[in-house]
Amino acid sequence: MKPRTRARSIALQALYEIDITGHPAELVIMERLSETPLEDNLSAFACKIVFGIQPLIKEIDQIIAKHAPEWPLDQVAIIDRNIMRIALWEIAVSNETPLKVAINEAVELGKIYGSESTPRFVNGVLGSLALHYNDIIQYFKKLS
Repeated sequence: MKPRTRARSIALQALYEIDITGHPAELVIMERLSETPLEDNLSAFACKIVFGIQPLIKEIDQIIAKHAPEWPLDQVAIIDRNIMRIALWEIAVSNETPLKVAINEAVELGKIYGSESTPRFVNGVLGSLALHYNDIIQYFKKLS
């Protein structure tokens, strides 16, 4: 697994636990990083993902739900939902990851952690989001 993919994987595991248990993000990410140590820059990247998503989770979820109308977000598998949250945050908020890279990384995480249908589902929803890329970026800029 590539280094940044490993960092995304740690962030995904943390977001999954937070989603299921409601445990504090700080505690969860530190526990994940203690179990799977990363280089400092990769640990910082994983933390940036988790702490970047947390305050925007409702807004991120609204955007995802808008582009996956056949699937109410509360019915989407928790792992799938968090994979898409990471990708959307990287695409629209952090602006450090090119669109295609974020989608490819999300699909890869889906292959590792999701069900058989996860990669196709994640790719479809993120592909729909990509068609509205500029509008989504503008939406998140207005929030900051």
